[in-house]
Amino acid sequence: MDSNIRPGSFQVLPVVIKNLLIINGLVWLAQITIGQDLISVEDLFALHHFSSQYYHPWQYITYMFLHSSESFFHILFNMFALWMFGSTLENLWGPGRFLIFYLVCGLGAGITQVLALTYDITQYAAMFDAGKMSAEEFFIMSNVPTLGASGAVMGIFAAFAYTFPNSQMIILPIPFPIKAKWALLGLAVLDLLGGISSSSTGIAHFAHLGGAAVGIVIVMIWNRNNRRHFY
Repeated sequence: MDSNIRPGSFQVLPVVIKNLLIINGLVWLAQITIGQDLISVEDLFALHHFSSQYYHPWQYITYMFLHSSESFFHILFNMFALWMFGSTLENLWGPGRFLIFYLVCGLGAGITQVLALTYDITQYAAMFDAGKMSAEEFFIMSNVPTLGASGAVMGIFAAFAYTFPNSQMIILPIPFPIKAKWALLGLAVLDLLGGISSSSTGIAHFAHLGGAAVGIVIVMIWNRNNRRHFY
């Protein structure tokens, strides 16, 4: 950990968190205003499978700054979770290390989601070849974009739960406090079940799992000689 981080350096809204909130908010406003009139922001910057005609390499980074233009709660929940768990980690690590961690978790989440989509698209292709899916349905299902900060935020929460495993949390509708480590495990199980389910919920479950896994691996490496910092 950064040796220059002192208890007195605590900030309610650290600099990286503040700028991430601003950037995500501005991008979301662009999506709901000029985005669909001048250019399809999602086609260019949301993450698509590499077989898609809309795929671009930069989408592995840009997708995490976009959110659903149809739901304010998508960006609201992600940004609240980013602030709630990320502020503690940025104060602990410092802005530089925190930003790198956030971006790498988001990148890992995106790669995991694309790998999961590879399997899905293979299944769609088999259904199309068998005449069980129309060409239009196959095109739509093969070009569904992934967007949102959820994967990176899951990495943040995983790091928080790993570093502060016994922190008590209130998670509705659970009527009693639950430790962060059990909350992380519960969310991981739900995402795994949701990811392997045949029903489509519009949630990138494997992106969540990928972000959490990358976050855990990174924080384990950073803390391999600093077990005393765990609570």
